[in-house]
Amino acid sequence: MSSNGGNQDSTGGITLQTVRDALIRQEDTIVFSLIERSRFPLNHPAYNASMASGSLAESVIREIEAVYAKAGRYENPEEHPFFPEGLPLPATSPPKNETFLHPAGISININKDIWSLYFEKLLPLFVVGGDDGNYVPTAQSDLTSLQALSRRIHYGKFVAEVKYRDAPEDYEPAIRAQDRNALMKLLTFESVEEMVKKRVEKKAMVFGQNVTLGSGDGNKTNYKIDPSVVSRVYEDWVIPLTKDVEVEYLLRRLE
Repeated sequence: MSSNGGNQDSTGGITLQTVRDALIRQEDTIVFSLIERSRFPLNHPAYNASMASGSLAESVIREIEAVYAKAGRYENPEEHPFFPEGLPLPATSPPKNETFLHPAGISININKDIWSLYFEKLLPLFVVGGDDGNYVPTAQSDLTSLQALSRRIHYGKFVAEVKYRDAPEDYEPAIRAQDRNALMKLLTFESVEEMVKKRVEKKAMVFGQNVTLGSGDGNKTNYKIDPSVVSRVYEDWVIPLTKDVEVEYLLRRLE
């Protein structure tokens, strides 16, 4: 387990509280990454399939992920590539750390869905139209946002595992019956979800303020990204996809 997740306690274990702490810290990364992406317009030419490997953005991200793979990034169960096919092996042998996750669920990767949702639905919500020609920086910024979203959504594996370990008797009947709906009900806490949506909206307000020293604007506050959009990102995509990952993981938990 890598230390950057911050999810190990003093005994080397993982608890529901340490998982929650990790998710809260990941909110910061997501909000900042979306704010940074909003610096650039849509830059549609970066996404046209004009190259043999696809669009310029796809080509840039493939190359960056190849470098990450050589460095061993994807040996960490918290990290998931968007283009896993044909990635090079790590240049050095990674440390043999025992993973907290059940082996049958480690391979779950829904990045294809995250990719489609990000470019087709999410970007138009907070990025202005237009073309400033900064295609490579735009693609790099997209990857930062995609990685932050992917890490948070796939962290559902850790959420599911710690919840299962806390109360296996609650989950095993639904797992044995392969009952997705029952598992989804067990994993859904609407009050917690509402709190998360309010918290990320507040963070977007705090992190995204355009700070000025003059008093000409009165009480009007301008934001780099609409805070309500960040809340919607969590409501429509981050939370539902995280729970999808949790359900997929639990369905395999007894294998």
